[in-house]
Amino acid sequence: MAIDRARIAKGAFAGALAAGVWAAQQPLDKRVFGSAYDDVELLGKSVTRGPAWYPVGLSLHLQNGALFGAAYAAGAGVIPLPGPARGVLSAMVEHLGLWPLVALSDRLHPARDELPRLSGNRRALWQGAWRHVLFGALLGELERRLNRAPHEDVVDLGAVISPNGHGRLDHAVPAPAAGGADASPA
Repeated sequence: MAIDRARIAKGAFAGALAAGVWAAQQPLDKRVFGSAYDDVELLGKSVTRGPAWYPVGLSLHLQNGALFGAAYAAGAGVIPLPGPARGVLSAMVEHLGLWPLVALSDRLHPARDELPRLSGNRRALWQGAWRHVLFGALLGELERRLNRAPHEDVVDLGAVISPNGHGRLDHAVPAPAAGGADASPA
């Protein structure tokens, strides 16, 4: 199986863009969910505790989005769903599959005393689910648009309508016989 580098690169771009939207909306969802859980802070403070934690965390967050997007694009054709639904499914599998690891973060993260406890925190779990739904829907749609086949959405109107505007006879669908589809000829 050949690797389509252009498809994977576009998937990485879509993933980074979707992760950027995720990060930009976090202040709002922190208010809505009543939880201080912040992925950029979690990532940034794992590397530095100084004032550079935000740009470092944002960079890591965008990088993670790009990596997920690249992997998603490489395997996108395996799941027979529309792009946004496929993206949401993929992101939620990742979220629910990895959420149990927050117990390790609560115990081992270098800034664990500055971060909200995530293990057993239902608000943070649902907050993370919302973020993954948003990310997945954006990723799925962006990747679909960036990687669609040329002329995929173009409809050949000449094949559908005739010059007189009434359609073409060769595209007509015969009506079922009187008495239903199983009616026998008399």
